Amino acid sequence: MVDAAVAYYRIGSLWVRASMAYPASFWMMAVGSFLMTGLDFVGIWILFGNVDDLGGFSLTEIGFLYGATGLGIAFADLFVGRVERLGQMIRFGRLDTMMTKPVPLLVQVCADEFALRRFARVFQATIVFTWAATYVDWTLPRALVAVEMVVSGSLIFFSLFISLACIQFWTADSSEAANAFTYGGNTVTQFPLTVFPSEIVKALTFVVPIAFVNWYPALFILGREDPFGLPSALQLASPVAAAVMLAVSALVWRTGVRHYRSTGS
Repeated sequence: MVDAAVAYYRIGSLWVRASMAYPASFWMMAVGSFLMTGLDFVGIWILFGNVDDLGGFSLTEIGFLYGATGLGIAFADLFVGRVERLGQMIRFGRLDTMMTKPVPLLVQVCADEFALRRFARVFQATIVFTWAATYVDWTLPRALVAVEMVVSGSLIFFSLFISLACIQFWTADSSEAANAFTYGGNTVTQFPLTVFPSEIVKALTFVVPIAFVNWYPALFILGREDPFGLPSALQLASPVAAAVMLAVSALVWRTGVRHYRSTGS
């Protein structure tokens, strides 16, 4: 793991130095990313100009949900988001080249064209999360669960990015199908799940566990009962969901790599 982390750092550093060779371009794209992602929360803010709550949650509570899921997908997109272009790498023969190098294949795929400008999304989510967190009645257990929430949420999105990208080992390109679960999952969890039918909430809990990114730990932190009557133990189960998702993504990745037979290029 240490060797993999060092290799990732070295590859990523090369791309950072390359991007900083054009500082004006870097900063324009970073600021543009910050503003574009921020528009989502501006839309929610405008919505609350006409309603007092949404699904029984106030603006600050939704800001807490928004910031938590925003941090999760922002870290995942920053560190492993490149894996969604796996199909492109296969078609162009780049994956074949990577397989000849003495560096873990997944590290090379995720670190390829590392874009530091994506940190703007982390910054934007951090601002909203910090603002909303000032309205929380903090205790030590709640603070620990908040840390657990951000870490587990990031790992769940890591796993989704990798697992769904592996479909491209068998198909020509399925990045848009994967986006429905990664970026689509982020959009869903920006809002309280009380706005959705209970069947969808159960699917997001037991099938694709995106609800563990922020919903369940946020209920504990905000001191709320589960509106769907599900066990309260789920509010502390985000690390378990993250561990299961990581195991699944590792299995899917290994299966995909073993299935891969080269493009012949």
